[in-house]
Amino acid sequence: MKTNKITIFIAAATLVVGLLAGWFIFGGSSSEKNHEGHDHAIEAPGEAETWTCSMHPQIRQPEPGDCPICGMDLIPLEDEQDEGIDPMAISMSETAMKLASVRTAKAGTAEPAKTLWLNGKVETDERRIASQSSHIPGRIEKLMVNFTGEFVQQGQKIASVYSPNLVTAQEELFEAEKIKDSQPQLFRAAKEKLKNWKLTEDQVEQILQSGIPQEKFDILADISGYVISRKVNLGDYVNRGQTIYEVADLSRVWVLFDIYEQDMPWIKKGDKISFTIQSVPGETFEGTISYLDPVIDSRTRVAKARVEMANSGLKLKPEMFASGTVEAKLPARAGNLTVPKTAVMWTGKRSLVYVKSATENGVNFIMREVTLGPALGDNYLVESGLEDGEEIAVSGTFSIDAAAQLAGKPSMMMRPETKTMEAPQAFREQITRVANAYFEVKNALVNDDAEKAREAAGKTTDILKKVDMGLLEGDAHHHWMALQKHLKEATEMISATDDIEKQREHFNILSENILEMTESFGLEIEKVYRQFCPMAFDDKGAFWLSESDEVLNPYFGDMMLRCGEVKETYRKGQPVYKNEGAENMQTTGAHNH
Repeated sequence: MKTNKITIFIAAATLVVGLLAGWFIFGGSSSEKNHEGHDHAIEAPGEAETWTCSMHPQIRQPEPGDCPICGMDLIPLEDEQDEGIDPMAISMSETAMKLASVRTAKAGTAEPAKTLWLNGKVETDERRIASQSSHIPGRIEKLMVNFTGEFVQQGQKIASVYSPNLVTAQEELFEAEKIKDSQPQLFRAAKEKLKNWKLTEDQVEQILQSGIPQEKFDILADISGYVISRKVNLGDYVNRGQTIYEVADLSRVWVLFDIYEQDMPWIKKGDKISFTIQSVPGETFEGTISYLDPVIDSRTRVAKARVEMANSGLKLKPEMFASGTVEAKLPARAGNLTVPKTAVMWTGKRSLVYVKSATENGVNFIMREVTLGPALGDNYLVESGLEDGEEIAVSGTFSIDAAAQLAGKPSMMMRPETKTMEAPQAFREQITRVANAYFEVKNALVNDDAEKAREAAGKTTDILKKVDMGLLEGDAHHHWMALQKHLKEATEMISATDDIEKQREHFNILSENILEMTESFGLEIEKVYRQFCPMAFDDKGAFWLSESDEVLNPYFGDMMLRCGEVKETYRKGQPVYKNEGAENMQTTGAHNH
C-alpha cells in the first residue's frame, strides 16, 4: 500500500514537470514569434499605407481614422501603379469586375439606319381653302347654307342680298338703254358696272327684259367644297368683298407628322412613310414626305413633316390622328462607329466612355471623351474619340468611375483643369453681371417658379448681349465667342418654355458653361461655390454655381431641396488650388497670374 502511494506521487510530479517544460519551450517561443511578426508588420520599410474616404477621395491621411468631412471610417488607398500601365488608368481585378457587374464590348461599324415612329394629324390642305365673299354690298336676306360642314357645288346659290346700290345701278342701266343708239358707250358702261358686282350676262339681259329693277340678288358659290366656317347671320349688312363662308376642298388633304429635334438628322424630303388611322382600322396608307418645316416650333420643340394624300371617299378627315413609321437612313460614309447607350456617361457637356486595355499586370480602364452623333436605337453613332475595334465598358461604368474617383484619377466628377485666360477687369465686371443674372435663374428653379425662371433667363440673355468681347484678344476672344453662343442658346431655351423640367434640363447646360466662364476668366465676387447633386437626371448628377455655400438644389426644388454638396469654392484673386478644411479651393482671379 505504501509502495502504491509512492508510485502515484512520482507520476504526478513527472506530469507537472512535463507541462511546465512544454510551456517554457512552446508557449514562450510562440509568443516570441508572434511578437517578432507584429514588429515586422509595423516596422517593415516601404509598406506605409495611405488612408482615404470613399465619399471624399480628396482626403489623404497616413493612418486610419475618421473622415474630417463626413465622419466615415477611412479606408486604405490601394496603390495601382504598375509598370506598363497608364498613370491615368484604373486597374480592376477579375473579381472586382464581376462584383461591379462590369461588361465590355467592342466599338464596331454599323449601317446608320433605324425605324422612326411618328405621330401626326390629318389637316386641311391650306391651298384648297377659299373665302366665299359677297360681291354685292347690302343686307343678307336669305342664307341657303346654314351650317358648317355642308357641301356646296360651284355655281350653287348660297345667299340672297338686298342691295340699294344695285337698284340705283339698274335704274342707270334703264336710262342708258333709252339713248343707246346715240350714246352706245354709256350703255356699255352701265352694263359693265353691273357685271363688276359679279352679275352674269344672262342676269343683266333678264333685268333689261323685265324693265323693273330687282331688289334682291343671289350670290353663287365660286368653288366646290365643304363649308368650314360661316361668317355672317341672317340680317347682317355686308360690304363688297366681305367673307360670308370659308370653303375647303377635301379631295386632297395633308397629314402632318411631328419630328423631334433628335430625329431630324434622320428625316429628309422624299422619304416614304407608312401610317395608319385609328378610325380607319385595318387599312394602311402610304405616302411621301413632300415638305419639312425649316424652323422648329419654339413651344412644342418639333418640326412638321408634310405628306400630301388623295382623299377619295373622304376617309381622311381633318383632325384625325395618325401613327406612322419611317425606315430612316443617314448618308453612307466610312467609319460609322456605334456604341451602346449604356456605355456613355453624360455630364451635360461631355460624353465619356471607359476604354479597356489588358497588360501582363491585369485589366485597366481609362476615361476618354467622345463626340456623339445621332441616336441609333439602343446605340449612339460616334463622330470621334474611338477607333474601330476598341473595347469599352458597356455596363458597370459608374462603378469604374467611382474607383477612379477614389484613386484621385480623371473621372466624370473630376473635370480637366480649365486653362485660365487673361481678361481685363472691365470684362470680368461684365461677366459678373451675367453670373448675378444666372443666380436669379437658379433661385427661381430652387423655388419651383417657372415663370420667374423664364423672366430671369430673358434678363440673362439681354445682359449677355451687352458683354463687350472686344475687350479680349487672341485665344481668350475665341474662347468667349464659343462660350457666349452656348450661354445664349441655353438662356433662350429656358425663356421659351413654361415646363420647369425642361427648364432644368437647359439649366444644366447653362451651368456647365457658367462654370467654365468662371474658371476661365474669373468673377469680381469674393466667393462663389461649385455645387453638385448626384441624384439629378436619373442619378447621372449635375453641377451648378451658387453665390452661397448653403446647398439649395435647383434640379429638384422643394422635393429634395438639400440634396447636394459643395465641391469647390472659387475665390477672387487666388490663382491656385488650396486645401481648406472640407473644400477644394480654386481661384476666380486667374488674371493675377
